[in-house]
Amino acid sequence: MNKYLCRPVWIVSLTAVLILLDQWTKYLAVRYLKGSEALSIVDGVFELRYLENRGAAFGILQGQRAFFLVIAALVLAGVVWLFSRMSREEKFWPIRLIAVAVLAGAWGNMLDRMRLGYVVDFFYFRLINFPIFNVADIYVSVAMAALAVLIFFYYKDEDLERMLPGRRRP
Repeated sequence: MNKYLCRPVWIVSLTAVLILLDQWTKYLAVRYLKGSEALSIVDGVFELRYLENRGAAFGILQGQRAFFLVIAALVLAGVVWLFSRMSREEKFWPIRLIAVAVLAGAWGNMLDRMRLGYVVDFFYFRLINFPIFNVADIYVSVAMAALAVLIFFYYKDEDLERMLPGRRRP
């Protein structure tokens, strides 16, 4: 699997599949949840609840559509830069998967903002009153948690130095 993650066609394909999954779940949320009462999955714990989010997590930055579009474009540029410079060593394939997940999450939500002017959210943990979120948000959150685990417990300093060969040290 790891040799494929170095090829642009596989990176683009995997990203596209993840974006399509995100968009499909949002389509289902619009079709079956919009205008309806929340659907309880685990009573008092977890439910599906339709929300049109015009901001970011916790409702911050409401109506800042241009800002979010710029951030998504910067994420794309950052991932392209990372893939173009990153070592092709097998040890770094998890970083490539993480980058794909972040890219798919950023673009999944950006597509909503471009098409609709807001992001469709629908997962809600009532028990802890966690902000309503979607599949793209899961991609980014899980990817960042995985990155933290890898940096703290898997990669050594010398691994991270080898990850971007030719990089200048401060």
